[in-house]
Amino acid sequence: MLVPSPAKQRWLPFLAWWPRVTRQTLKDDAVAGLIGAVVVLPQGVAFAAIAGMPPVYGLYAGIVPAIVAALFGSSWHLVSGPTTAASIVLFSVLSPHASPGSAEYIQLAVTLTFLVGFLELGLGVARLGNLVNFISHSVVLGFTAGAALLIAISQLKNFTGIPVPQGSSFVTTVSFVVQHSGDASIPTILAGLATLAAGIATRVWLRRVPYMLVGLVVGGLTATGLQLIPGWEGAIPAMGSIPASLPPLSLPSPNLENLHVLASGVLAVGLLALTEAVSIGRALALRSGQAFDGNQEFIGQGLSNVVGSFFSAYVATGSFNRSAINYEAGAKTPLAALMGGFFLMFCIFGVAPLLTFLPHAAMAGVLFLVAHGIIDFPHIFHLLRTSRQEGAILIVTFLGTLLSTLESAILAGVLLSLVLYLHRTSHPQVVERLPDARHPRRHFVAPGPGDPRCPQLAISRLDGSLFFGAVSAVRERWQEPSSHGPQPHLMVVATGINFIDLAGADLMVEESRRRRQMGGSLSFVRMKDEVLGVLENSGYLESLGRESFFSSRGDAIRTLFSRLDHDYCSQCSLHVFRECTLVNKRENQQGGPVEMIISKVA
Repeated sequence: MLVPSPAKQRWLPFLAWWPRVTRQTLKDDAVAGLIGAVVVLPQGVAFAAIAGMPPVYGLYAGIVPAIVAALFGSSWHLVSGPTTAASIVLFSVLSPHASPGSAEYIQLAVTLTFLVGFLELGLGVARLGNLVNFISHSVVLGFTAGAALLIAISQLKNFTGIPVPQGSSFVTTVSFVVQHSGDASIPTILAGLATLAAGIATRVWLRRVPYMLVGLVVGGLTATGLQLIPGWEGAIPAMGSIPASLPPLSLPSPNLENLHVLASGVLAVGLLALTEAVSIGRALALRSGQAFDGNQEFIGQGLSNVVGSFFSAYVATGSFNRSAINYEAGAKTPLAALMGGFFLMFCIFGVAPLLTFLPHAAMAGVLFLVAHGIIDFPHIFHLLRTSRQEGAILIVTFLGTLLSTLESAILAGVLLSLVLYLHRTSHPQVVERLPDARHPRRHFVAPGPGDPRCPQLAISRLDGSLFFGAVSAVRERWQEPSSHGPQPHLMVVATGINFIDLAGADLMVEESRRRRQMGGSLSFVRMKDEVLGVLENSGYLESLGRESFFSSRGDAIRTLFSRLDHDYCSQCSLHVFRECTLVNKRENQQGGPVEMIISKVA
């Protein structure tokens, strides 16, 4: 069997998995694709409602993007299409500029999709897949929780029948609903509650059955029955006519005016979409044992949105629900996602006429279930309990999502993550250490309460990079007055130093000079070769003295002990080092030179 070259696999990645297709895998993929197509029917309509798009556009977004991403992405199980997060960010970006559902709004959505795809494709070609790592898990958790609340609040209008003004903020919507609670429609609420009850019951007792589909059917039938009651005829608004057609051709319009309007949204939507896709792809790759290429997935996602924008699709990315179902249903290759896109195409013709009678209240009930399902309560509570910094990032992103624009919330969360990261790296740990005299290799351990310290020699461990941002904090720690004596000698355990720049090297020379003026020295133990190479290439190694660097703890202690003031040692009773006992014996017995005594310990 011919194996395609790496270059061909990069531009035509389906050549790598196509030889794995057999009659059995084809059957498994067909079953998984059919299940995925059925599941996306109610999801697509729900996500389109979140995005402010006509319902059928949610189905269009699940066809062409899914097919293209399956052919050009990296994951074998990732399924692309509309998602909750991408839909709500799209609505947040576009609603201030056009009326949701209007022709202008759809044009902006298609253009935004094209620009997002172009951004994703460019990042993938430039092999910048690691950029999404700047969006921390805390940002995603906070954003998702905030987005879930926005989803639920945005559907209060459809669930209660209260005419909330279009485009109202979170606070305005809640205030308006409370003030006008008397205007709520009883039949509309009953239809929504029936949808909720059916969906919850299905999720609890019939887990293999698509709960969204059951909820929509029960909600629709309930609404039909309620409107037979005298006085409630036509009291529950429905979706209206939906075209049963293939995705129509569309033409993005990335002119200067649209670029100005959409610029900030493109970055926020693009990073969010890539984060979703890569996170899901990596998780499934770990479970299936597949090698995953983040840069290739960038290219696949970019092409799916660029091509999808010409077929009436709005922003698509990796769908957690569809991807998980695809994997659990036994999909073996990306052919499952590809066939799912084609199956959905045929389903539209049979289902679109039925969606005409779907009540808005039923859709609102399903979206309440979606909103509850996407909030990761266990991880949120665990994070808030275990990390104040990560908790702060989550809370800032959550509140920003509710009270500001979603793209601003994501960028604020990323910025706060970077600020806290820089704060941590600019304050590397400088921790005190003592040699364990009972261990033959003299392992360094943290001192316990009451453990004696040598009045002449301090030992510390530096954990972190010694760069310009950390110089001030490390200088303060090294020059901090000691309560255990003058300690003119300092031994630094350097195994934790991964990087050093010229500012850090200058600090080392400065501290070495200061210690010499005190009659002591600055020494380093087990410094990494990469860091030593930087010091040698920049000429700092000679300034510090090669004799100041040791490869083992034992050599360092023996050499430094020989430099101590042994008249002071003879009067000291602390016995921090094993050599201390021998020096005291020499003084008591008037034995040989200190050098001979130290050599006996070696």
